[in-house]
Amino acid sequence: MSIKYIYILISFILIQMSANAQIPAAARAGAGGATMNQGHFYGKIVDENKKGIEGVTLQIKGSKFDPVTKKTTEAILGTMLTASNGDFSFVNLPVMGNFKLSISSVGYKKLVKELSFGIKMGGGQSMQQMMALVDKDLGNIKLVQDATQLQSVTVTSSAKPQFEMGIDRKIFNVDKNLASTGQTAVEVMKNIPNLNVDIDGNVTLRNATPTLLIDNRPTTLTMDQIPADIIDRVEIITNPSAKYDASGGNAGILNIVLKKNKKSGYNGGLRTGVDMRGRITAGGDLNLRSNKINFSASGNLRNNKSISTIDNYRDILLTPTPNSISTYTDNIGLSAFSFYRAGFDYLIDNRNTFSLFGNIVKGDFENASTQTIDSIFNGVNRNNNIRLDNNSIFSFLNKGAQASFKHLFAETGHALSADFNYNESTNDNNSLINSTIINQRTIGSGNNKNYTSNIDYERLLKNDVKFEAGLRMNNRSEFNARDQFRNEILVNSISNQLKYNEQVLAAYTNLGGKKNNLSYQLGFRVENREYTVNVLNKQGQDSLESNIKLPISLFPSAFISYKLSDKNDVQLNYSKRINAPNAFQLQPFADYSDPLNISVGNPTLKPQFTHSFEVAYNSVYNKGSNLLATAYYKYSTDLITNYIYKDINPINNDSAFYSSYINANTSKVFGLEISNKTAITTWWDLNLSFNLFKSEINSTIIGQDVNNNLTSWFSKMNNNFKLVKGYSLQFSGQYQAKTILPPGGNSGGGGGGRGGGGFGGGGFGGPQSTAQGYNLPNYEFDLAIRKDWSLKGGKTASLTLSASDVFKTRVIKTYSESLYFTQNVTRTRDQQFFRLNFSYRFGKFDVNLIKRKNTKSEDGGGMDQMPQQ
Repeated sequence: MSIKYIYILISFILIQMSANAQIPAAARAGAGGATMNQGHFYGKIVDENKKGIEGVTLQIKGSKFDPVTKKTTEAILGTMLTASNGDFSFVNLPVMGNFKLSISSVGYKKLVKELSFGIKMGGGQSMQQMMALVDKDLGNIKLVQDATQLQSVTVTSSAKPQFEMGIDRKIFNVDKNLASTGQTAVEVMKNIPNLNVDIDGNVTLRNATPTLLIDNRPTTLTMDQIPADIIDRVEIITNPSAKYDASGGNAGILNIVLKKNKKSGYNGGLRTGVDMRGRITAGGDLNLRSNKINFSASGNLRNNKSISTIDNYRDILLTPTPNSISTYTDNIGLSAFSFYRAGFDYLIDNRNTFSLFGNIVKGDFENASTQTIDSIFNGVNRNNNIRLDNNSIFSFLNKGAQASFKHLFAETGHALSADFNYNESTNDNNSLINSTIINQRTIGSGNNKNYTSNIDYERLLKNDVKFEAGLRMNNRSEFNARDQFRNEILVNSISNQLKYNEQVLAAYTNLGGKKNNLSYQLGFRVENREYTVNVLNKQGQDSLESNIKLPISLFPSAFISYKLSDKNDVQLNYSKRINAPNAFQLQPFADYSDPLNISVGNPTLKPQFTHSFEVAYNSVYNKGSNLLATAYYKYSTDLITNYIYKDINPINNDSAFYSSYINANTSKVFGLEISNKTAITTWWDLNLSFNLFKSEINSTIIGQDVNNNLTSWFSKMNNNFKLVKGYSLQFSGQYQAKTILPPGGNSGGGGGGRGGGGFGGGGFGGPQSTAQGYNLPNYEFDLAIRKDWSLKGGKTASLTLSASDVFKTRVIKTYSESLYFTQNVTRTRDQQFFRLNFSYRFGKFDVNLIKRKNTKSEDGGGMDQMPQQ
């Protein structure tokens, strides 16, 4: 006989002996059970398809003797969750008495079972029979789904505010935006307060181009290469902390956070759309989440046809008689995009998560434009109606991969993470300008690679003080080749190759905390930056090599927030940033693809430094209503801006105007931003934003002292209406007053919009951005209406009709001037444009895992919670 059976036999004898003790009869069973806790219940929880259910909560209750009250009471004897296959096991239970087993799980009907081991007092059972009864298999216990409960869980989990505010950022949740459905990140940005989007999709923040990040990582993608349907939220970081790369100049950071599955089980969606020109968009996504793996994949295809016009009138100065050039350009652009992304989070255990994601983006463009040129020289109309036909082809392939690991220590707020990010892009372009007087071709190609790796450490110290530190290494290299042909003959003197490399080593530390109503974060960043420009002529010989090593730069930051009340707080912050010139701003060879707007870099450019100050007031003054007011001031030295000079065009040996870059002396921008979100009624939400600012640029251009300053403003509105029977409506608009042209073009590092220009892409007569110039007032309105359906089994569908520039008011007029000419440009693109999009979502919300204690996996790993460098 085994030791276990001997122990149970002795226990039975002790029970019988205890019958004569001084214990009330009602309590004898409980007291005896305390001495023989050898009972074992086990089994399996299954669904209606006999599949094991993980994470089900089981609780067993039984009788227990209370020595204080000397009474037997019902007590909880054990609680547990089922294993991944639905198994459960309760051990060390009293063998006497009755039990209640409660079984519950979100999405299923609760079940209660009465249990006992069936052991009888006073004999009648053999020892072998009693031993067999101690281990009891309850078999498969089936749970029935509760459709009402499951539906309520799904609805509750989707609620998310449109706007949130952190200590160093403003967060806009855009996954439900109507007007951007089936489009790109460009249309998403049009509906975010304080961001300005021009006719080409270029995004500016406080009249400067922000640095673009995706999931807190650098990227080589542009706005129009990111599908709107995969964007979860947009974070505006006007004054980045020391944790972020200091580059990006005076415009801050725009961080796009992509959607990431957080529902257990599987879910996905399909979507398609068509626009008024018959161009098709399509996409889909699939998400699988189990105990250890969170897998997601998505794909998007988009075709587009864009029609634009440019009317350019230029008055030539410094001549005794009137001279002018007038050009009118019709442009048709065809594009095809494909975007694929897949990856997984592996939850090693409760404290360790590994993530791996990759993406591939491919784009092809065809542009055909007709440019008509009229000119007046010495008061006489000459070369009337010259026609230039410009046909160009551009293609690119972008590949990226991200790997990350995060470890959570046992202490709360103690973590270590490592991250590696890789981006590579290749492109080819071929542009031909043909007319009766010129045949000019440009053939170009290029590639760029960007490697970023960082390690971050954080720890919560005493008194809620948080310490952060990290290291970052970045290496970015570019290669571009451009061959210039005249009448299909290669012109070696103006053909070239460009190599560019930038290396950055950085370390940072942040110290933050909270005391009473005061929160603070102080940061310090150290960077060592070096970049090399190498220009080769057609024979492959070095014609220019420039190696620039910047002194070790220090970048402090400070954030202070004070809570005035539960609904009001005020913030003060400061940061210092750098904007180093990019490869195109440094290369000294001209781009002749547009003879009227020749561009060339300046290898002597210096980096600009910017000091930014902000004071913000935030008030939640009513339920569903929020007011945010921010006063800001930016001071920049050596601001990178454009200027124009006159020289000879070697292709036709005629004089021409060149656009290049120069360091301005100083730049100042100060202004006031106000954003207000309010729920006017239960069915109408209104978002209003207003930005009043003054820009000053002081520069010396070829012996001239230039002081260009202008006070300007722009405003946005966004109305969301919840109509009857699943209908919703969105009506938005923006107004831009007279504004100084953004300095430096797209030097901010990624805020640009529609791609396709590439190396040698040409401007087709567009405006020149100089220290002397401005945009004239313009405005537009967008409209969208959507119908939603809730289908059986948790499936949903929606149909969206949207119209951009619905009243055909988006006409962009620009004035610029230089020592040599004044220029007025009028542009239109895709006015009153309609799209129709359909989406369908499906899935099984496997709610078993919602009670898992390892919910840290949702915050500790994956694309949207990586180090913010």
